[in-house]
Amino acid sequence: MFDIDLSRLSALLTYDPKAPMIFSSGIFLWLFLGFSFIYWLLSLNKHRDTPRILFVTLFSYYFYYKSSGFYFGLLALVTFTDFYLARAISHCQFKSLKARILVAISLLIDLSLLGYFKYTNFLGELFVGGWKHLDIFLPVGVSFFTFQSLSYTIDVYRGNITPLNRILDYAFYVSFFPQLVAGPIVRARDFIPQIHQPLCVTNAMFGEGIFLILSGLFKKAVISDYISVNFVERIFDQPTLYSGLENLLGVYGYTLQIYCDFSGYSDMAIGIALLLGFRFPQNFNAPYQSLSITEFWRRWHISLSSWLKDYLYISLGGNRHGKIRQYLNLLITMLLGGLWHGASLNFILWGGIHGVLLALDKIWYALCPNHSPLKKLEKRNQEAGMESKGNAHSSFLYGLVTFHLVAALWVLFRAQDFQIARDVFIQIFTNFHANVLPQWLTSYAGVAFLMGIGFTLHFLPQSWNRNTLTLVTRLPLILQALLVAALIWIVIQVKSSEVQPFIYFQF
Repeated sequence: MFDIDLSRLSALLTYDPKAPMIFSSGIFLWLFLGFSFIYWLLSLNKHRDTPRILFVTLFSYYFYYKSSGFYFGLLALVTFTDFYLARAISHCQFKSLKARILVAISLLIDLSLLGYFKYTNFLGELFVGGWKHLDIFLPVGVSFFTFQSLSYTIDVYRGNITPLNRILDYAFYVSFFPQLVAGPIVRARDFIPQIHQPLCVTNAMFGEGIFLILSGLFKKAVISDYISVNFVERIFDQPTLYSGLENLLGVYGYTLQIYCDFSGYSDMAIGIALLLGFRFPQNFNAPYQSLSITEFWRRWHISLSSWLKDYLYISLGGNRHGKIRQYLNLLITMLLGGLWHGASLNFILWGGIHGVLLALDKIWYALCPNHSPLKKLEKRNQEAGMESKGNAHSSFLYGLVTFHLVAALWVLFRAQDFQIARDVFIQIFTNFHANVLPQWLTSYAGVAFLMGIGFTLHFLPQSWNRNTLTLVTRLPLILQALLVAALIWIVIQVKSSEVQPFIYFQF
């Protein structure tokens, strides 16, 4: 009677390492539609939210299984240990020796898992002669959910939050699928109060969610994937085959690609959460409009930047022990931030240089406060962009320098090794050949067009983004649905033959 294709059903229920589930895949769209139907049916019961919480938690574990296979057991382990350790910490005297030991155990368990999966081979190659590379699979999102869970136990230890009573609530928080595999890193104190609130998705929340999903899907599946597959990968695979101009354009391309890829994921995660009645904090705020490296880190991957500040930089002493110690703490924080991104010397150097630049920002501000980009940032915040002509000129210069510093450092982030990074810079500075630009524009017309669109949208005034959001929010539901359908059609036209994983899946 029913013609069921068991092979397709098996593919839906089993993990495929060649096709991990991501937000921009077609299968997720259909699954999310089915998930949403059941979710809203369960939400009709206003007096019992346990079935809804349990359903979302089970779907989140399924989502993680489709991303990393049976390594979802790590997620369960972190959830179980940190939940009960936090309960035990709350029963100790405030910041007593026993409480410190318990939070240290939480740190040891979470960081040991992170260390084994991410850094075993790196440390072995660094310190053990003749080290044989171990075949260790890196579970998707392990850096994100361990940091998120750690923030919970540390906040309980610091007395910032009270621990949850049900492990189901904690499992719901740690595994909530929109942000599970690539952030944003949502703090317990921001998310937990929303768990048992009456579910309410206003028209404004629904419209904002649709806008963010459309924005994220366009950035990821149209701009980022296209320029990556059709240009950036070719440059960073063999930079010596291309002129300096093409290498420079490849650097600009990757600068746009990583922003569109990661902020696109964050937009979709925040948008999906809004459709489910939960609000996440902003994770990107036009970072390439920054006037300094300090401002860049206030706008780029905000959830990670604030996590490193609150749980690492401040724990090291922050700015409480003099200027030299402050600069050292900045350097250590960014070195470890670089190491968090990847187990290679490239990432450590990338983070270390950012730490040095942050320290130089502080030094410049201390020596020349009236001419520092940090001072201009304060003025810009106070005046909401109303600057004098002279300030506008100097701000443009600060912005141009900051953008190119960030872009140059992305070379270290993207290159597979120092030799590739070295080749890119050598080509740019010794083999430029500006005369190949017309040929490049002809050969890579689609890439040039999307790069132009991407950078133009990024550098538009923030008011344009807010006005577009308002417009989408006020559209009738049928027009919002047509927008989604139109964007999906565009994605189908430009997508590559294989689904491109998000860059931050590897972290």
